[in-house]
Amino acid sequence: MTPSERLDATFAALADPTRRAILARLASGEASVTELAKPFAMSQPAISKHLKVLERAGLISRGRDAQRRPCRIEAKPLADASGWLDNYRRFWEGSYERLDDLLEELKERESKGERSTR
Repeated sequence: MTPSERLDATFAALADPTRRAILARLASGEASVTELAKPFAMSQPAISKHLKVLERAGLISRGRDAQRRPCRIEAKPLADASGWLDNYRRFWEGSYERLDDLLEELKERESKGERSTR
């Protein structure tokens, strides 16, 4: 899978609120499918489908612990998505800084204009 395809898969997986909630739960530690299904009003097979999407995107992995197959969060795809978003965050921060500078300049001009009319 190319980096672009991985990023697409990550954002597609994150687009669903149930999958985001599952990731939030896994951020506190690994859990079984049964444990992950508890807070949701859906069947274990439905949760399993969500887990497959997360797994294909590389956002989770499943281990083997005797009879259990605990799920755990994988940081790399989230770090890649965060890095991609950081580029845009820097762009917007720069835009807001330029806007702040312009507003300050306009205030100064207005203030000077008010003084000269008095």
